[in-house]
Amino acid sequence: MIAASKKTRPYFVQGILLALCGAVLFSTKAILVKVAYRDTPVDALTLLALRMILSIPFFIGAAFISSNKTTNVKFTGKQWFYVALIGCLGYYISSFLDFAGLKYVSAGIERLILFIYPTLSLLMSALIFRVRIKPMQWLALVITYVGLAIAFFSEVDFGSSQNKDFLYGSTLIFVCAFTYAAYIVGSGKLIPHVGASKFNSYAMSFASAGVLLHFFLFSGVSLFHLPAVVYLYSFAMAVFATVIPSYLVAAAINRVGSDNTAIVGSVGPVSTILLAYIFLGEAITVWQLIGTAFILFGVLIIGRQK
Repeated sequence: MIAASKKTRPYFVQGILLALCGAVLFSTKAILVKVAYRDTPVDALTLLALRMILSIPFFIGAAFISSNKTTNVKFTGKQWFYVALIGCLGYYISSFLDFAGLKYVSAGIERLILFIYPTLSLLMSALIFRVRIKPMQWLALVITYVGLAIAFFSEVDFGSSQNKDFLYGSTLIFVCAFTYAAYIVGSGKLIPHVGASKFNSYAMSFASAGVLLHFFLFSGVSLFHLPAVVYLYSFAMAVFATVIPSYLVAAAINRVGSDNTAIVGSVGPVSTILLAYIFLGEAITVWQLIGTAFILFGVLIIGRQK
């Protein structure tokens, strides 16, 4: 028993560190998008297309490996359809809305709005699958949205002409959180049947295909004649803010479980706010910190209840 305990403790610590690194790396995505908008004339769809082009080889490779394992479970026709639908909803539509919204709101407020997705997932589960919401979960919902209101209205300048853009961008981010919550709810029904790694790899591949189809149908921008720094930011976003953290989080879940990984992942909004302050010069206000604390507390209650 002593030997097992000694072996388990560093394994658990490794999982926590992996989850922490994954959460911090995921939080750099908003920073890289804002920096790209600041330094280059690139638009949201082009930036998203480059991110997916540079990410998709990793996910296709992972899909090929998972499909050739002896434990592989083949998709049914219906499962193929749902994997494609949920993948496009979660990483094509959500990502496009997120990238578009980031043109109008700060990285900090973007992360706070996105972080309410567990509350939206809870409400969807209640409406679609008749899952009963417990009293503590209702309390968590109230706390979370009070926090969001505090952080949100602290950034609204009602006397500014830019207020309309801020509200428009915030709406896009909120719809992004809604579609991502739908992805979480849908994937929660599929993953137990097909496996997490295989589902993620194929869902991301379908999402990448959706983004590229959208780009080639509706964008007149060439991907081959952009400033060199655009490719640099896109590569960093694809590798360091998409691929690497996705595998770090998967490894963390394998070591410490999804609940502990989610709790550690709560550092994401705080990390984004700090990184935005360092690299973008975004101000950190007392109201923003109070709103962040409320949101984190509410989401953690939901995580504990689930």
